[in-house]
Amino acid sequence: MTKILLVEDHMVVRNGIKLLLESHDNFEVVGEASNGREALDYLESNPDSKPDIVLTDINMAEMDGIALLQVLYQRDKNIKVVILSMLNQINYVIESFEYGLKGYLLKNVGYNELLFALNHIANGGRYISEEISMLLLDQIRSGQRYAQHMIGTRTDFEISERELEVLELIAEGYTNIEIADKIFLSKRTVEGHRQNLIDKAGVKNTAHLVKFAFENGILN
Repeated sequence: MTKILLVEDHMVVRNGIKLLLESHDNFEVVGEASNGREALDYLESNPDSKPDIVLTDINMAEMDGIALLQVLYQRDKNIKVVILSMLNQINYVIESFEYGLKGYLLKNVGYNELLFALNHIANGGRYISEEISMLLLDQIRSGQRYAQHMIGTRTDFEISERELEVLELIAEGYTNIEIADKIFLSKRTVEGHRQNLIDKAGVKNTAHLVKFAFENGILN
């Protein structure tokens, strides 16, 4: 039997998913949480009821689903994380799979596909819902890739789409908290992106980062 921890801030949605899963003999919902922080608290408090799969939303207060994924990637790679979200931005998908995500499904997915995906993932596979797959295919066709830029004398400077999104908002004067609210991340994750950009650019602070970005054509 596959044990699942549900992480979803909307109780009605969470209850609906729970009822669906528990109507099948091969799934057991061992715990519920309304955000990533509660999920981590559950895992720490219930070591004997460790789930096989954490099924989580992205946009949640206190700790979002991607921040939860990042923590679990560091702490316990044996727990499979699956995102079930309304958000279909490709940057979320790419970033999530970089942190060991096993499945990304949209909330408009049919229940048969959801059950198939969870079974497939429980048996060692990975899964992306059809709509996400088509969006990825469209992106490949249009030639979109990670943006590569020359900064100073450094070559091969790579900035991901998510980092570029954060950088644009930094340049517009938004704080970490405001950026987190705009792109549905935790404040800590935004802080990490900001510091990574500073480190990659080899500059001392945010002001120099923005100046460098404009001077080298990253922002215009």
